[in-house]
Amino acid sequence: MVGSLQDLLLAFVNDAQRNLKDAFDIWAQSLRAQALVTVILTSTSLAWIICPPVRTSASPSQIKSPWVSYALVSTSLFLLSLSGGAWTLLVNRYVPEPYLDEFFHIPQAQVYCEGRYRQWDDKITTPPGLYGVTISYLFSVIYNKITTLTCETSTLRFHNLSVVLVIVAAAAQCRNLIERRQAERVGKVASTNLSLYSFHTAINTALMPVVFFFSGLYYTDPLSTLAVLLSYRHHLQRVGPERPGLLSDVWTVILGVAALFMRQTNVFWVVVYMGGLEAVYTLRSVKPGAQEFLTTLHDPPLSNSGPDDWFFCLLTIAVTSLCNPVKVLRQIWPHLTILGLFAGFVAWNEGVVLGRFTFALFFSRAATNVASGDKSNHIATIHLSQMLYIWPFFAFFSLPLFVPSILGFITRPLQTIHSLILRPNALFTIPWAFLTALLSAAVVRYNTIIHPFTLADNRHYMFYIFRYTILRSPLIRLLLVIPYTVARWLVWGSLSTSTPSTTQPSGPKPRTAPAQPKAAPESDGQLTLLDSPSSVSDITPTTSTAILWLLTTALSLVTAPLVEPRYFILPWVFYRLLVPSWSFASVGIGKRIDLRLVLETTWFVGVNAVTMYLFLFRPYVWKDSEGNVLDSGRLQRFMW
Repeated sequence: MVGSLQDLLLAFVNDAQRNLKDAFDIWAQSLRAQALVTVILTSTSLAWIICPPVRTSASPSQIKSPWVSYALVSTSLFLLSLSGGAWTLLVNRYVPEPYLDEFFHIPQAQVYCEGRYRQWDDKITTPPGLYGVTISYLFSVIYNKITTLTCETSTLRFHNLSVVLVIVAAAAQCRNLIERRQAERVGKVASTNLSLYSFHTAINTALMPVVFFFSGLYYTDPLSTLAVLLSYRHHLQRVGPERPGLLSDVWTVILGVAALFMRQTNVFWVVVYMGGLEAVYTLRSVKPGAQEFLTTLHDPPLSNSGPDDWFFCLLTIAVTSLCNPVKVLRQIWPHLTILGLFAGFVAWNEGVVLGRFTFALFFSRAATNVASGDKSNHIATIHLSQMLYIWPFFAFFSLPLFVPSILGFITRPLQTIHSLILRPNALFTIPWAFLTALLSAAVVRYNTIIHPFTLADNRHYMFYIFRYTILRSPLIRLLLVIPYTVARWLVWGSLSTSTPSTTQPSGPKPRTAPAQPKAAPESDGQLTLLDSPSSVSDITPTTSTAILWLLTTALSLVTAPLVEPRYFILPWVFYRLLVPSWSFASVGIGKRIDLRLVLETTWFVGVNAVTMYLFLFRPYVWKDSEGNVLDSGRLQRFMW
């Protein structure tokens, strides 16, 4: 009797184990569909976080109902997730095997999914933050004991789709905080509501073709962008009216180090850019002393500044920093801590590019299968031409933002030129334009670097750009200085041009303590439109902010010998978040929303459609000069 019960119990246990195993296998096989459903639900949840539908009365300058605002936000996120999900499903269908850099990233993630945290592919040059976050996202540490299908290629790719959706929320909050900080600077009352301009900017940030394209592939770029945006969001909270405490300092270090775990070059953004902005914030709050020059920061709005203002801005930052070192260090010590940790890593690793570094959940001392890393192709160098290539890149993707400037020049060319000549700082601006053009020509002549990868890999669009422009002839290479200069003028103009009715001060104000605006009304869940009295979307960034952005961009690019559109993502994202709004007309819909953003969305959708079509449906095979098929006949595809 007892034996029968034991046999029955054992049979029940075995059957239960089989059923459980079958259930998890079915779950794993359907994980792609579940991941898509999860992404869609995530978009709805993010909509509630971004724009909660609080019931209240709406002003004429707001969307009529908070539920309408919520529906607009949730529908936008749903369409974005649906588009991204369709893109990822198509990639999984037509490109089921790892492609290009996925050949390194996916096997490494799968190794971590199996719990082998000491094993590292020596060809990977970026830190392992992507794989650690992926493991947490997929709960693979638990499920890999039961099934081995949770880290398949298709599942890993869906991870980046979720990341892109969170980028929308992070970018919207960053832009909203930028507007509030700018309002505090000029003493204007800013609504705590999210502006429609902020949300639309965030959507377009996620739709930016280089960002959106990699939402369907397992690359590090989306998560790296999100990590830096989260650090930036925390920074914008620190420079508010309330002084940050020790906990805020600790979080700065944690978020900064997390960003470095995604990509080493993020150190420039979390240390130089954000640390520099916090230093400027501290100097701006210093009360004027007896010697005003030692405590006054010359930091006019970019719309009212010229080359002379840029020089005096840098000079006053240096002088006031030397006169107030304790206050500055008190504010930026978390960023200096991040810099110290990074410097220690570089010394231990014998370079910035990953060498003997490996990731372990508990920081194990030893590692297996760890070699010197692929350092030979990623040697840092001085590549000043990167600061020329970036302007056409920005001009191409941000073309709709330049419509007002382009239309103004086409319809009123003489008036436009006349206004430029008669500008208060034209005495410095015109010589500066010639000087930068000469410097650009010198850079083209003496510092054009062609990386072997650029010429050897015709799967990237950059191969064709170089082949049909820069490599055509020395004369064409030199003539490209003209489009470089025009593109730079357009980009810089978009940062310093806002609505004609902007409330920017006409010039630098006497230095006093930062103006304390009246308390803004509590958030009522409605999206603020441009014609709202509390709208501050049209305030241009300060000169110091633009200089720090330019400096950080240069530091992050000029050390890279390879020209990659992915390297331009973060410079573009920060530029895009700083662009002020613009009104097309004094009445009608053009007064309430920035129509440039509608054009920008349409432009991004069109570019994405073309690049996705080429990637999926226009593959080719490599052949030698005699027509023999190379690389075992594997299909090659066009990509950024």
